Amino acid sequence: MRILIIGGHGTIGKKVTSHFAEGNDLVIAGRTSGDYTVDISDSNSIQALFEKVGSVDAVICIAGEAKWADFEELTEADYYIGLKSKLMGQVNLVRIGKNYLSKGGSITLSTGILADDPVIKTTSAAMVNGGIHSFVQAVALEIEDGIRVNAVSLGVVEDAYDKYRDYFPGHNPIPMTKVVNAYTRSVKGKDNGKIIRVYN
Repeated sequence: MRILIIGGHGTIGKKVTSHFAEGNDLVIAGRTSGDYTVDISDSNSIQALFEKVGSVDAVICIAGEAKWADFEELTEADYYIGLKSKLMGQVNLVRIGKNYLSKGGSITLSTGILADDPVIKTTSAAMVNGGIHSFVQAVALEIEDGIRVNAVSLGVVEDAYDKYRDYFPGHNPIPMTKVVNAYTRSVKGKDNGKIIRVYN
């Protein structure tokens, strides 16, 4: 398979990339590193990326940002960070990327536990994750050519646990093998419109 991985050099992306490297033709894109650079908050940048990359069998997005801050501190502009990057960035990957996917291809987006079990300082991030979940379930009803769209929704992962543990007291870190398996299920399986949750 020819697979485009956006965010393939990040904490999660590195493990996912390593897994799919065996037996597949990988193209890695990121904001500052990879075979190509892309800013997913800019639809023109996404379009330019696909024009360079060409046809692929699968797209995996492990990218997108959102502002973490106390609710009282969040400004309207802060909310738009997540709306433009993680939400509309991934929506536009589906909207534009479908035109470059082979028939029966797949697109895997990334969200997280905040959509279902938010913690403090995550009002914006939780809102964005929930929006992506709804988008994935709805777009799967209409997208054509056998293309599948799923989202992988993770709890705090082992490799980032030390960084985020204070935000998630009592949460169990997700083993990276489970993380990789969730993305494998989306790409290699038959799910469509599925939120693949790995929270324990």
